[in-house]
Amino acid sequence: MGHRLSRIVTRTGDAGTTGLGDGTRVPKDSSRIEAIGAVDELNSTIGVLLAEALPDEVAAMLTGVQHDLFDLGGELSIPGHAAVTDAQVLGLEQAVERLNADLAPLKEFVLPGGTRAAALAHVARTVCRRAERALVRLAAAESVGEATRRYLNRLSDLLFVMARSLNRAAGEPDVLWRRDRGRGNG
Repeated sequence: MGHRLSRIVTRTGDAGTTGLGDGTRVPKDSSRIEAIGAVDELNSTIGVLLAEALPDEVAAMLTGVQHDLFDLGGELSIPGHAAVTDAQVLGLEQAVERLNADLAPLKEFVLPGGTRAAALAHVARTVCRRAERALVRLAAAESVGEATRRYLNRLSDLLFVMARSLNRAAGEPDVLWRRDRGRGNG
């Protein structure tokens, strides 16, 4: 990469366009840039979660996910390029299985909450779902790798299970939705 990023202010985007990795310029509000931005936001949100005290296995998983998301963003920035693989998707599936193995089966829906780390994992999950929706919108108009779509879908599953696992590791119960709670007339 050399000194590629030594100049940050370029003014090339002042007219509302941005450059893709292949050199083409596109409007900053295009579906492709929306998807790239959503993946970047997801990566940043995971960075906030990583700032918490986490079990080593979870921190290692999330660090790997950040690298994968950088690959995914690179794939999106070069139309036709493939960077996310089926092996990365499989890795997420295996991580879900490992974390889920020690959790009690759910009988109710889980509300986002519990420990701060678990709540942040839920925030990351919702940002992941938004990134997935942006990717689906892009895929309706342009070619997007199948592994890329599956990756974001599996990642949201991992973040859900991770939130539950983080609560369990901290000795906190899941925050369950209660269908039988009293409903006031406000």
